[in-house]
Amino acid sequence: MLNLVRRLKSFFTIYTEKERSLSRAVKTIVGHAPINIHVYRLSVIHSSAAKENNNGFKESNERLEYLGDAVLGMIVAEYLFNKYPFKDEGFLTEIRSRIVNRESLNDLARKLGIGEIIEYEGGGRNGVGHKSIYGDTLEALIGAVYLDRGYRFCRKFVMNKLMKNHFDIQHIVRNNPNYKSKVIEWAQKENRDIRFEITELNQDSFPRKFEALVMVDEEPFGKGFGLSKKKAEQDAAQKTCEMLNLP
Repeated sequence: MLNLVRRLKSFFTIYTEKERSLSRAVKTIVGHAPINIHVYRLSVIHSSAAKENNNGFKESNERLEYLGDAVLGMIVAEYLFNKYPFKDEGFLTEIRSRIVNRESLNDLARKLGIGEIIEYEGGGRNGVGHKSIYGDTLEALIGAVYLDRGYRFCRKFVMNKLMKNHFDIQHIVRNNPNYKSKVIEWAQKENRDIRFEITELNQDSFPRKFEALVMVDEEPFGKGFGLSKKKAEQDAAQKTCEMLNLP
């Protein structure tokens, strides 16, 4: 009943040209037009383009990114739990992290055309400099779908539109892009001292974001970012592997 009321309300809502354009893009990506266009509008606003609302709070997609990250993690965890009934927690956690890591989500977001709808630096679109902005916006969009349509619809979107079309699970299982493990193994083999420096970037705001820096013999190498310490370390380790030309 509630969804029917929301659909009727959206039917009579007058959209701006920008909202109509966004609605078409969301329909292309998600498969259905938005019911609540405003939550999708928020999902594409990077913090650099955030404007203060009447309560003095700068509205951006960071809160939706936090929600979408959790929802995506839950959907993927449920899928892997059912697909691999005899695998342990370590295996499931590792495969999930390979699917939802920042680089994977960045690539997926680009394929979906999300770069065309991101708003940043006061209204610009595309050509974004911050490397994680694509994946961050994809997570925010997933959060918007969850709020707009509910968990069951969001799960179907993730599974049918994202997982089945863009991920080869068997390939992911066979390959091991655990970059932190790779760089640690390299350091041990080469008898090099290695450590990860973790810094929380926004202690007074939410969601929390972290920066990780790989130090090899006290020399800085890869720097990475993420919404958790683990994601930031993996991002930094991946960049270090690239710098060291590790396979």
